[in-house]
Amino acid sequence: MRSLNMSIHPTAIVAKKAKLADDVEVGPYAIIGENVKIGPATIIGAFCNIEGNTTIGKRCQIFTGAVIGSIPQDLKYKNEKTFLEIGDDNIIREYCTFNPGTGDGGGTKVGNNNLFMAYSHIAHDCLVGNYCVIANNGTLAGYVTIEDRAVLGGLVAIHQFVRVGTLSIIGGCSKVVQDIPPYSTCDGHPAKVYGLNITGLERAGISKETIAQLGAAFKILFNSGLAIKHALEKIQSEIGSSSEIANLINFITNSQRGICRRPRR
Repeated sequence: MRSLNMSIHPTAIVAKKAKLADDVEVGPYAIIGENVKIGPATIIGAFCNIEGNTTIGKRCQIFTGAVIGSIPQDLKYKNEKTFLEIGDDNIIREYCTFNPGTGDGGGTKVGNNNLFMAYSHIAHDCLVGNYCVIANNGTLAGYVTIEDRAVLGGLVAIHQFVRVGTLSIIGGCSKVVQDIPPYSTCDGHPAKVYGLNITGLERAGISKETIAQLGAAFKILFNSGLAIKHALEKIQSEIGSSSEIANLINFITNSQRGICRRPRR
């Protein structure tokens, strides 16, 4: 039996086995499948379709027409049991699409406090951190990782297996085929690094000293003409230590697709 506190529009279809917290709101003509779990104070808008092995956290807002948890758009998917996990306090605007993982046990995970603007697409096996913004029509292919506080402009397309570093920002309409370094401003087709995301760093409360260190590191990485290996060695030997410098070095060292570089002059 559903709680009397639960607000489910009479035209909505909610499977009997779906697990909804007592104060979830479900709008007109929404459909919620039997393996769905939805946390407290979450609002599901009109005409939304929530299906699959999908878990949605607390205080999320999901707007009209979003399709959450439908099977991955992946030809190798053979109806394996996979999942989608969405954390707390996320805003998912109109007509966004989120897919679960592919392959046995595969999963897509979304953290907390993210904004997904209208028509954003999160494909199978993606990982999205916390406090990220993906603007209208931002598109993640499979196996993409978006680290905390990254910002993707409208119509940005991210290639499979690419990582987008923390506190980076990508300009609208960019084509991203290599990893985006943390703390960077990137743009283009394909995307290239244009400098530090100084505004993002300041808003995140990063100290002026650390921002200066990152600026010096970026000059070595992108302006010195050194190979990546030698640039990282120079950064380690010449620039003071901080968690941000360590994170930058670690991110680039572990890059599988290579990192975006400066545009050619």
